[in-house]
Parts: sequence; structure tokens; C-alpha cells
Amino acid sequence: MIHVQYFARYRETLGVDSERLAWEEGFARLDDLRRHLLARGSDWAVLGERNLMCARNQELCGLDEPLADGDEVAFFPTVTGG
Repeated sequence: MIHVQYFARYRETLGVDSERLAWEEGFARLDDLRRHLLARGSDWAVLGERNLMCARNQELCGLDEPLADGDEVAFFPTVTGG
């Protein structure tokens, strides 16, 4: 299983804050998981934004990060302060 969390605007757009997905061999990298989620349809296109940030097991990472069964993944937009 992979535990996926969505934060801020992504959570609001998708209407879900987290979910557990069955592990698939095709999830070699975080980007593979993201593409799987993008295939769900129009609302999920938010995960295709250029400013998408992500973390694996509570550490910031890029979309090329390898995944393993049991990982926790988080997607969140860039945060700006002022």
C-alpha cells in the first residue's frame, strides 16, 4: 500500500485529504504514481501543475524519487509567505 496525502488547494480541489492505494509494480518512481492519479480525470489535472511539490516519507523530493511499497507520499502546492 501507498499512503497518499493531498494538502491545501489540492485537497480542496480533489475533495479528499488522503487515500491508500494498492501497490503496483508500475509505481517505480513518484512520477509514475502522479501519472496514475492524473488519469483519473479533469479535477486530477491539478497534480500536473509545474509548481507541484512532493514529499516521500516526510522528506521533500522530486518526481524522479523511487517508490516502494509502504511509502507515504504527499502532494502540495508551493507555499509563499509575505
